[in-house]
Amino acid sequence: MNALRKYLDKIKPSFEEGGKLHAFRSVFEGFESFLFVPNTTSTSGVNVHDAIDSKRIMIFVVIALMPALLFGMYNIGYQNYAAAGVDGTFWEMFGFGFLAVLPKIIVSYVVGLGIEFIVAQWKHEEIQEGYLVTGMLVPMIVPVDCPLWIIAIACAFAVIFAKEIFGGTGMNIFNVALITRAFLFFAYPTAMSGDACWVAKESICGLGNNLPDGFTMATPLGEVATGTVPAFSWDQVWGFIPGSIGETSVVAIAIGAVILLWTGIASWRTMLSVFVGGALLAWIFNQWGPEGNAGAMMPWYQHLALGGFCFGAVFMATDPVTSARTAPGQFVYGFLIGAMAIIIRVLNPGYPEGMMLAILLMNLFAPLIDYCVIQSNINKRAKRAIKK
Repeated sequence: MNALRKYLDKIKPSFEEGGKLHAFRSVFEGFESFLFVPNTTSTSGVNVHDAIDSKRIMIFVVIALMPALLFGMYNIGYQNYAAAGVDGTFWEMFGFGFLAVLPKIIVSYVVGLGIEFIVAQWKHEEIQEGYLVTGMLVPMIVPVDCPLWIIAIACAFAVIFAKEIFGGTGMNIFNVALITRAFLFFAYPTAMSGDACWVAKESICGLGNNLPDGFTMATPLGEVATGTVPAFSWDQVWGFIPGSIGETSVVAIAIGAVILLWTGIASWRTMLSVFVGGALLAWIFNQWGPEGNAGAMMPWYQHLALGGFCFGAVFMATDPVTSARTAPGQFVYGFLIGAMAIIIRVLNPGYPEGMMLAILLMNLFAPLIDYCVIQSNINKRAKRAIKK
């Protein structure tokens, strides 16, 4: 590492103002800050120094995503081999899934980071670390059969219109990964929903099996959309079911949740209240929901285990930029996300997921929730001051 540090110090003058490569200064600073902690310090004003910065936060989130990502890779191979009725070893299934997901990760990072590099260079600003997480989230919330060119278009749209147009990392009001998914869902619905997009149909590098072009496999929530209540099984908890790449395994997502909570990155208030809101509304619909409605008849615990509910509660709702920041506001924010997700699932049979729209809707109201909490505190203090 010392050799790398010396090499970067040696070539750094070329990227400074007046150097022959100064046009790529933002790119150099981005790579340097990713590899090493900057040694610059503040010289004026009051500053609070902490042991963690945005780069470390993003890296911890990426680490927390790894269990769900790795399991998702294995599950892709497992679903393909199971659909073909062929036995395969663990490494054959995992290798198939790894090769299926890797291009999506590469496309997500190349497009998203490429746009961020261009914008930073154009505005003469430093490159932010926000897309380190978004670039990993995007491949995890799409079906395995989603074409790469569609992911590229969606990433470009989301980064430009949901992030950069608001001022970049920390300024966006909507979760960028969810805007990507929303763009995909509404612009290319057949690539994001239905029964044909959840299983990789072609073998890769000799791994996996070629399935017929018309092969379909419904997700459990897809069965709900047809009016059928899927029987509960522990495969729905472990994750051996069709679904988006990183969203199927409750166990893997729970490991990521422990990492986020242990490191203090995510808010336990938001995370807990999402599950409370979802469980309460699902139970209410169980008791008094519309007759014959499959979503209303499904047990509350099954609602929490299926689809993107757990993934959204752990990794999306807790996004510190787009969620509520006051402690009471986080309880309200999370509860409304969980409740709204179940309401959408039950009352809109054509869209049995619900989590994406619920989080995006509450992203819009998060500032209002915080404002109401802060204003309430101000009013209480003003009344105490008058009494004194």
